[in-house]
Amino acid sequence: MIVILFLCYGPLPTVLIRVFERGISKRIPEKGMALTFDDGPNAEYTPQLLDLFKKYDVKATFFVVGSNVKKHPEIIKRMAKDGHTVGIHHYDHISSWIMSPFRLKKQLEMTEKVITECTGEKVSFYRPPWGHFNVFTLAVSKRYNKIMWSNIFGDWKVEKAKHGLLNELRNSLKEGAIFVLHDNGDTLGAEEQAPGYMIRNLEIFLKECKQKDVRFITLKELKE
Repeated sequence: MIVILFLCYGPLPTVLIRVFERGISKRIPEKGMALTFDDGPNAEYTPQLLDLFKKYDVKATFFVVGSNVKKHPEIIKRMAKDGHTVGIHHYDHISSWIMSPFRLKKQLEMTEKVITECTGEKVSFYRPPWGHFNVFTLAVSKRYNKIMWSNIFGDWKVEKAKHGLLNELRNSLKEGAIFVLHDNGDTLGAEEQAPGYMIRNLEIFLKECKQKDVRFITLKELKE
């Protein structure tokens, strides 16, 4: 009975929401594509990403962990100053499957607060860790736009970030795509050095995209 209740509370709603795209977005409704990053900020790798984006004049979206924002507010301030979008990825990197609606609401509120303190901007976007929803998520997070992805690459593992990521990025290049990558390797299941290899291959990809005049959209542009 406990297993059935757990499945009905988390995994089943996640499957239904993601398959039928109820209340979520997996693509952007414009020409161009969106680069999004989960799990940061990270003191070592996120500034490298921001330097890379400045070099290639690219805007991205970061779904940040509130406790990491608290540790590195200067990075979030730079994100906003550079024109990137900052969204919610829970205050702690915890699955919605094991959170009550009250705890989930608190996670969202705490993360929004620390982001707003850094940016002075309204927080409009949310992506739950691992893309996990529970039966209450859509109601609790109704004030936010829930953003998923069209392409996920497994770049939190060193082997994939080092070998294979570049070709997958190239092969997935398509109008309306939302890519999700990871700028922090400190979360459960991730490997600490993986973001470094991701950044190296992303730079090659961005250089190629610049030659093709690919347009990258930060999500707040969709509201303008």
